Amino acid sequence: MIHHSDRGIQYCSDKYQYVLEKQKNKCSMTKNSDPYENAVAERVNDILKQEFMIDKLHLDLPLIKKVVSESIQIYNSVRPHLSNAMLTPNQMHFQ
Repeated sequence: MIHHSDRGIQYCSDKYQYVLEKQKNKCSMTKNSDPYENAVAERVNDILKQEFMIDKLHLDLPLIKKVVSESIQIYNSVRPHLSNAMLTPNQMHFQ
């Protein structure tokens, strides 16, 4: 897994980096705390927080993984998008 973040002090701390390394996660950070450096990841995080409110659920890791997976399924297969002429991303992709 790759953990991407801005350069927030909490993500740069030795303790946090140690936990990532211990769990065999790779760390990726923006160069200048610029969200446009990884716009796709920022957009996905925004969708999960704003539309699916996963940050408000306070669930344990296995349930969070399930909620994220189900959210992605809904986003790609169920929810129509104005930018896709009211098609789901999957419908648009398979045209």
